[in-house]
Amino acid sequence: MRAVVVAGVDHVTVEQVAEPEVGRAALVAPEILGLCGTDIKIVSGAIPVEHPRVLGHEMIGRVVAPGAEGMLPEGARVLVDPAISCGVCRLCRDDRSHLCPDGALMGREVDGLFADLVAVDERRLHPVPDHLSLREVATLQVLGTCVHAQTLVEVFPGQTAAVIGLGISGLLHVQLLRARGIDRIVGITRSAWKRRLAEDMGAMATAAPDAARAAVDEMTGGAGVDLVVEAAGYGATFRQGVELAATGGRMLVFGIISSPPDGLNWYELYYKELDVVNARAARPRDYDRGIALAASGALQLAPLWSRGAALDDAAGALAMARSGDTLKVTLHPDGIEEEVLA
Repeated sequence: MRAVVVAGVDHVTVEQVAEPEVGRAALVAPEILGLCGTDIKIVSGAIPVEHPRVLGHEMIGRVVAPGAEGMLPEGARVLVDPAISCGVCRLCRDDRSHLCPDGALMGREVDGLFADLVAVDERRLHPVPDHLSLREVATLQVLGTCVHAQTLVEVFPGQTAAVIGLGISGLLHVQLLRARGIDRIVGITRSAWKRRLAEDMGAMATAAPDAARAAVDEMTGGAGVDLVVEAAGYGATFRQGVELAATGGRMLVFGIISSPPDGLNWYELYYKELDVVNARAARPRDYDRGIALAASGALQLAPLWSRGAALDDAAGALAMARSGDTLKVTLHPDGIEEEVLA
């Protein structure tokens, strides 16, 4: 069978590999595979992995052969939870398996999902309704992580929010906030077309970073927002979030920031008594909640899909994803035609 293999830094190939050993697991074939920033960082070497490594952690597929427990039948459409956990440590037993110290992510610590077949523990498969289009299911794994993040913060109708970074996750956060009753939202990004998309998805106002302060002041009378969602993952955007938050406000850090922000006024965190919440990955229940939201039609997911490529053109798809002018880029085992995405 085929698999997308990272053979070294910036060296991606599609190779013939052995079919997976199934054991008691279920065998799943992909319908659609999603590329994300983590994949790009793995390929570039920014996130080191052992080579060779089969790439990928976002998959919607079909059960080809049920697992030993028969939890899902042949043909069932599923989302694969890419997180592997031990199941017995303190955090796993406390329903926080996404934080398992002995855990792994498929496509990073262990071989991933970009292949013609994968063997997956049945407990990590989440049913996906057949009525959702491929465009809509392309972002379900990301949606699960956004749902998890939002469960960590309380909001109340009438409050105000700013979302910094309007990539896929930022646009999902805008929609989730609207679904939770927050209608005064400022979306912040350099990209003009992403600002327009955010407004279509429920942001009251949008602004480029250098105009964000004015937009927030206009919406809040100069008080700052009750909640900032940092969805870009840069020190500068974290610093801006602290500046835009109201005294007594809250900041949800969704973007992955690996070093201290330059120029951050740490005293402001104290002075404003900011509640800073970090979110990491997702729990199993978060995927189910996200799928239910998608199935209900409460969210606009199809516009978040940008482009697709055949599995054999994984390198080309990675180049698309790196370009910066796309949202979700996907791989398709049998090639890509617009009509199959409807």
